[in-house]
Amino acid sequence: VQLVESGGGLVQPGGSLRLSCAASGFTFRNYGMRWYRQAPGKERELVGIISNTGVITNYADSVKGRFTISRDNGKNTVDLQMNSLKPEDTAVYYCKITSMAYWGQGTQVTVSS
Repeated sequence: VQLVESGGGLVQPGGSLRLSCAASGFTFRNYGMRWYRQAPGKERELVGIISNTGVITNYADSVKGRFTISRDNGKNTVDLQMNSLKPEDTAVYYCKITSMAYWGQGTQVTVSS
């Protein structure tokens, strides 16, 4: 199993970024996926989830209305579109397979002017 996140970077407050997670080594379309983040000195927190079909999504209150998770089961990718970014969104972002203990290496997102 391999999860590879990409798309992080430095963005100004109010800006947008789109993260992507490329998955391999398992039957991607059978599993829900999750995005987490971990800010310096804080515990890892759940950002949002998407069902295996992509029909159901759910988000942490802190990102609801600003972040959107989507997936492409043909390409084995799950994306996190982040809009209206705030400095408190600064963290390393990780994707994870629901019900499996596999993590990617993460991608750094820094929101700063």
